[in-house]
Amino acid sequence: MERHRIPHKQREWYVKRAEAFIEAMRPARMREVTEEQITAFFPRYAREQRLTDWQFHQTVDAVQLLLVDLAHNSSAEQVDWDYWKSAAKDLAPDHPTLARTVTPEAAVESRSYFQRSAEDLDLLKSLARTLRARRYAIRTEQTYVDWCHRFIGFCGGADPAAWGPADVERFLAHLAADRGVAASTQNQALNALVFLFRHVLERPLDELRFTRAKRPPRVPVVLTRDEIRALFDHLTGTRALMARLMYGTGMRLMECIRLRVGDLDFGNRRIVIRDGKGAKDRVVPLPERLRVLLETHLRSVRTLHDEDLAAGVGEVFLPDALARKSPHAPSEWIWQYVFPSPKLATDPKGGKVRRHHLDESGMQRAVKQAAQSAGIAKRVNCHALRHSFATHLLEDGYDIRTVQELLGHADVSTTMIYTHVMNRPGVLPVKSPVDGL
Repeated sequence: MERHRIPHKQREWYVKRAEAFIEAMRPARMREVTEEQITAFFPRYAREQRLTDWQFHQTVDAVQLLLVDLAHNSSAEQVDWDYWKSAAKDLAPDHPTLARTVTPEAAVESRSYFQRSAEDLDLLKSLARTLRARRYAIRTEQTYVDWCHRFIGFCGGADPAAWGPADVERFLAHLAADRGVAASTQNQALNALVFLFRHVLERPLDELRFTRAKRPPRVPVVLTRDEIRALFDHLTGTRALMARLMYGTGMRLMECIRLRVGDLDFGNRRIVIRDGKGAKDRVVPLPERLRVLLETHLRSVRTLHDEDLAAGVGEVFLPDALARKSPHAPSEWIWQYVFPSPKLATDPKGGKVRRHHLDESGMQRAVKQAAQSAGIAKRVNCHALRHSFATHLLEDGYDIRTVQELLGHADVSTTMIYTHVMNRPGVLPVKSPVDGL
């Protein structure tokens, strides 16, 4: 611990975590403990001790020091320690998975910086409730409320009854000229204010003379097939499976994170992606190469769920309507997350204990680090896997409409962007005239 600079006040707890692991592994010697035993210990210990995310991280760190540095356990070298240290991160209170469980008024009240303008809270609450009633996505609700809060601050405490198109125009011009925001950001602010005036203040901005900012076309980051292979070579365990699944199906990161067991249809070789962007469902093929990997992964998830049930927990979050209609559904196998957090979470209000899905930030970091380790000189993130999926399908001869349906695009023009990066004659690459000199 001295060599790893573990703070003195934490060392006692590191020893306790290591002792708990040793006790759980008896009578096996530390050099003989397998990778499966190591990884199975973490969620079980977290459930028994009701660990917080930082306590879980501390436990993983202590076991790593014990097995790798002291016992020189060869199986421990195969454990993805970085994954386990970040996998138990708690979902933020405003995370979409949790935000749906909170009323729109309570969500506004929970944002500390809204409290500084208490006189505007009622208007923001009304906006949030209207957005929720019209079934806008939680992220959209949060974004619109935030932009309208900024607009209120820009107006300097003026009476909302006095607001008009001129104020909106000045605010949007301020964003572009003084804040230097992107065109898409400016349009997002405009959409929020149009909604506020039309549906909350009931004064549509019909006389608004502001021209919507034109978003310049951007060519998506697409990896070559060799780069995809190199990226996968630098990912292990659950993260490797998730990356392969995103590339193999074109699903977005949050669609992957929120997959439930019942969404995987092995018999029909398909995956149902529910409540995607625009609150739409769609069906994508289940990659045959991932079938065995997914089945193996689900067996470990099933074991975890069975242990949860035996301990009197084992529920996941479900939309209120479904949870009320089927009270036992939250603990049923088909509703469990395919990629669950290794740590249980306790609702701070109701005290309900649930197992949420993984936090997506860990996967984003892992993909970025894997790309850097693989020497890929591109801005690689999880969405680049989706871009690569679409581009490679088009290169293989699939028609644009098929790819549009698999991606869940409402307009085929959105899918057409991938034709600009396709590696086929007549599109790209074009032979440069300098190569003929």
